[in-house]
Amino acid sequence: MDGPPLLKPALYEEAEDGTVWLKGGVCSCGHVFFPLQAFGCEACGGHGEALSPRRLEAVGQVISSATVHLHAGRGREAPFNVCVVKLNGGPVIRSLTMEGTALAQPGQTVRAVLAVADGKDPGAKVRDLRFAVTA
Repeated sequence: MDGPPLLKPALYEEAEDGTVWLKGGVCSCGHVFFPLQAFGCEACGGHGEALSPRRLEAVGQVISSATVHLHAGRGREAPFNVCVVKLNGGPVIRSLTMEGTALAQPGQTVRAVLAVADGKDPGAKVRDLRFAVTA
């Protein structure tokens, strides 16, 4: 928990032991989603009191991955790797992977980590969510 601030604290948090948790939710119908939102359940349309916050374990299996070689957005130098992850007990999400690591392969287990990245202000540093292949 030491270091720069979280880039998106509304989406994830770090426990005292360093474990990263995603801030998701669950509907009374059982549908689990990320990120936490109040618009309504994608599965049944439930809203309001039907939706509850739920911490999601940021561990899952890679479904697919790709290397981005050309990126139009500012603030991120290509190439970088992205992956689609089916979280254990949760939804499917897309995320960046750790810089300097090989492209994650389908079926590999990955875990979220908080990596130091450049912030919006020159010289500012933040910690942002990335996924890394577990050993």
